[in-house]
Amino acid sequence: MWEALREPFRYPKPKMELPKGGAIGLGVQPGGKIKQVQKAKDWRATLRRVWQYLARRKGRLSLVLLMVLLSSGLSLLGPYMIGQAIDRYLGGEGGADWALFLTGLAAVYVLGSVVGWLQNIWMIGIAQETVYRMRMELFAHLHRLPIPFYAKRQRGELMSRMTNDMDNVSSTLNSSAIQLFSSALMLSGTVVVMLLLSPLLTLLTFLIVPLMMIGMRWITRRTSVLFKERQRNLGDINGYIEETLSGQRLVKAFSQEERVLREFGERNERIRHSGFWAQSISGFIPKVMNSLNNLSFAIIAGAGGLLAIRGHVTVGVIVVFVEYARQFTRPLNDLANQWNTLLSAIAGAERVFEIMDEDSETKDEAGARELSPAKGAVEFRDVSFSYNAGEPTLKNISFSAFPGETIAIIGPTGAGKTSLIQLLSRFYEPDSGLITVDGQNIAEVRRESLRSQMAFVLQDSFLFEGTIRENIRYGKLDATDEQVEAAAKLANAHSFIVRLPGGYDKVLQGDGSGISQGQKQLLAIARAILADPAILVLDEATSSIDTVTEIKIQEGLQRLMEGRTSFVIAHRLNTIRKADRILVLKDGRVAESGSHEELLAQKGLYSDLYYGYVQLH
Repeated sequence: MWEALREPFRYPKPKMELPKGGAIGLGVQPGGKIKQVQKAKDWRATLRRVWQYLARRKGRLSLVLLMVLLSSGLSLLGPYMIGQAIDRYLGGEGGADWALFLTGLAAVYVLGSVVGWLQNIWMIGIAQETVYRMRMELFAHLHRLPIPFYAKRQRGELMSRMTNDMDNVSSTLNSSAIQLFSSALMLSGTVVVMLLLSPLLTLLTFLIVPLMMIGMRWITRRTSVLFKERQRNLGDINGYIEETLSGQRLVKAFSQEERVLREFGERNERIRHSGFWAQSISGFIPKVMNSLNNLSFAIIAGAGGLLAIRGHVTVGVIVVFVEYARQFTRPLNDLANQWNTLLSAIAGAERVFEIMDEDSETKDEAGARELSPAKGAVEFRDVSFSYNAGEPTLKNISFSAFPGETIAIIGPTGAGKTSLIQLLSRFYEPDSGLITVDGQNIAEVRRESLRSQMAFVLQDSFLFEGTIRENIRYGKLDATDEQVEAAAKLANAHSFIVRLPGGYDKVLQGDGSGISQGQKQLLAIARAILADPAILVLDEATSSIDTVTEIKIQEGLQRLMEGRTSFVIAHRLNTIRKADRILVLKDGRVAESGSHEELLAQKGLYSDLYYGYVQLH
């Protein structure tokens, strides 16, 4: 038994990586729970930025602070008046004055409730408006950030800043910030009034403070390791759940259910063990606090009784001290809890501002001009590019595409095919060289203006939650229903759409769940057709479509590409045979260039790729 009780104290200190943004602290929450607190690196600067949002409501915020002052004053006045009432009653006072006094006492508590309600409701309004502005600005800024930013960040981590960190700021502004100020006022006011009433009883009341600090320190030192271990185990089991649910098809395909259950059970046992001991030991905190409060009550009652017998204090003063002693310990707890909560919220706000401080995609477009309606002439002049310094992806790429010409780009995986399109659309910027559209340097053109004259059908087709009609109309928001259906017919999507329940008004959920990958690709093609671009990009546009369907849409794609400059990236060589020119990339360079027949005659890389493909199919 004793070995079991001593076991949690033998836990090795877990290796715990500090989260970005600062160190980890521990705070005691109400109920005795330990909360991990992420501390900000520059909390003063973060507070100043948060204040810039709050300062827009200085008038209402001043009213809230006034309500806090009134509420604290009334909380101190109530117990004092109760003590006076007891002394008056024992003194035999009564009559009209007594009734008036009791009415005033009742008014104090009623007014205190009203003031507290106004304080809360006004602060909630200010907090929600502040977080509303911050969330709107963050969401807008996320849409102005360049693609490289997202390539280096996890979506879950960004969503955490948008939701969890924002909620942390919201909840703290709603209650903790004001509670911190209120607790400090209450503590100061309580000490002052207690000293005025009886310095000796005040000193006796303070005797429990060292005991309180020693007890809290003794418990938190032993539970901190356990709570860190529990959080680590919790993160481990959450990651395992996400991984196994995402790979559920693979788990079933290889009949690994038993192994998954066994490994989950092991992780679940670890979190059960650490969680049990952490919660059990931290559960002593409220017990210790209650015991110390009772000890304080006993000290005040005993010492106060002796002082009352000798005439140094009245019974009313003793009652006031008992109530003030409770008010004295509560702000101490609140200050510890709310301070750590405030630090955590500041860290959350700092994480939000960190994203807001990222350079937007349009930062360098102060003098950029609009791109005139494009004819589609595209030129790359000695363009080099690398995702990571010292690891070139494209090397000295040069070629021209004339208006209405179809350029096919092929090559082995990693040759840089998609990177060319990333540069043309200015998702990334070249390290060197020049890219022009109709003779205009695209680095001097507003990105939005450039992309508005381009349409993309990417390898990974993405559909938003909404109807099929709305997803196709995303290419041109003012398109009529007839235009939407015409685009779908051209993409060969109309026939499968009308067979679905609801047809064009069928609501798609979760990135197009309920339809096949090939059908999603057809909708993406219809969306591009509707956009009616000058420059069309098909990046593996038919990769998820079966050969029969691919053949059916070739005619539609040919009509779509008519009169437009088109860039086609595909592994299936039969989709690019009709291209006006084929660029063969290898190791980031243009290895060969020419028509299908010309490249076959050269008997080079393209010839090897083509005949290898023919043999496989």
